[in-house]
Amino acid sequence: MSRLKLNKQKKQKKLAAFCTLWLHILNMVSWYIQAVQAVISIHLDSCPTRPRYKMFYPERKEYMHRLVYESDETCLHQLRMNRATFVSLCNMMEMAGRLKASKYLEVDEQVAIFLYVLAHHVKNRVVKFYFRRSGETISKYFNKVLNAVIRLESELFKKPEPISETSTDERWKWFKGCLGAIDGTHISVQVPEEDKPRYRNRKGEITTNVLAACTPDMHFIYVLPGWEGSAADGRILRSDMIRENGLQVPKGNYYLVDAGYTNGEGFLAPFRGQRYHLNTWLNGQKPEKPEEYFNMKHSAARNVIERCFGVLKKRWAILRSPSFYPIRTQNKIILACCLVHNFIRREMAYDPLDDEELIDTNNDANDEDLGSHVDNITTIGTSNEWTNFRQNLATSMFNAWISRHH
Repeated sequence: MSRLKLNKQKKQKKLAAFCTLWLHILNMVSWYIQAVQAVISIHLDSCPTRPRYKMFYPERKEYMHRLVYESDETCLHQLRMNRATFVSLCNMMEMAGRLKASKYLEVDEQVAIFLYVLAHHVKNRVVKFYFRRSGETISKYFNKVLNAVIRLESELFKKPEPISETSTDERWKWFKGCLGAIDGTHISVQVPEEDKPRYRNRKGEITTNVLAACTPDMHFIYVLPGWEGSAADGRILRSDMIRENGLQVPKGNYYLVDAGYTNGEGFLAPFRGQRYHLNTWLNGQKPEKPEEYFNMKHSAARNVIERCFGVLKKRWAILRSPSFYPIRTQNKIILACCLVHNFIRREMAYDPLDDEELIDTNNDANDEDLGSHVDNITTIGTSNEWTNFRQNLATSMFNAWISRHH
């Protein structure tokens, strides 16, 4: 018994010595790690070219405050919307767009980075300098917000409402049942060298032709980016009408279109061979027959799509020159710009760009009066019924105008 007891005591002493040895080793390792951290900290403090993250954080917070929250004027100039609209957009992004804050970036900073790029069309290295972020972080969260905006497409596109029978709007009251206006606009893009011939428009510029429909109050109803600049407006609409999720025109309603489209059911075009553009009626000139009066009124109403394109390009500098992204991303950016445009006009009681006379100068329809050289849509055919509808409308409009002036 005494021998067993002695062996047990020896084992306990060995175990205690082993534990004590490991505690000493762990203490030495811990001391070594602390010493290394102290040396690194001293080195970073003395290095003028690489500040620590903790030094950057107050600057980031201060920059976000000056950019967004200090005043409506600054927020409007830098991000194209006031502070209340910006906060509403961030909330919508979180709830409906499924945009999430990360460990280091709140949702408001992600959205601010995205809007700043759209509004000023600056390169990645410029944005990372202002926001004190890495280029990889800027690119990552720009694309995250871009995808979140695209997910809001069904909420931000406006549902079309036909002009009512009781409308008193001088521009639109004659076009009962009209949903808005349709046209295309060219936006400059960067494409691979082998694709440039397809994207070269008739002016020799590398562009994408964007089809859009808008309401009389300048909200986008439908936008189709991605077509090559060489594609005619008529061809794009013809193709879009057979797409599963293409433009929908209910029976009995229609859109105003220019002479690049056939005057057929759902699309009311002006008379060819007659004076049309608004500058034709300057200096006191008056229409002399029903077709001219119809064209004048048609041009005044359809001009809303030109102003819509003008405001869009004025608001977002990224649409005024080729961007630095792949063509697929560029097409998503065009769509996102239209969606955020709708959100701004819906949320802000006053849009400063409404005060400016903005016409989309990159649109082919403004180049000259109507002729017979424009490509026509082949699948959206005209009919005697629709031709008579336009002629009867023109006659009634002209007669009403004559009776008022005589």
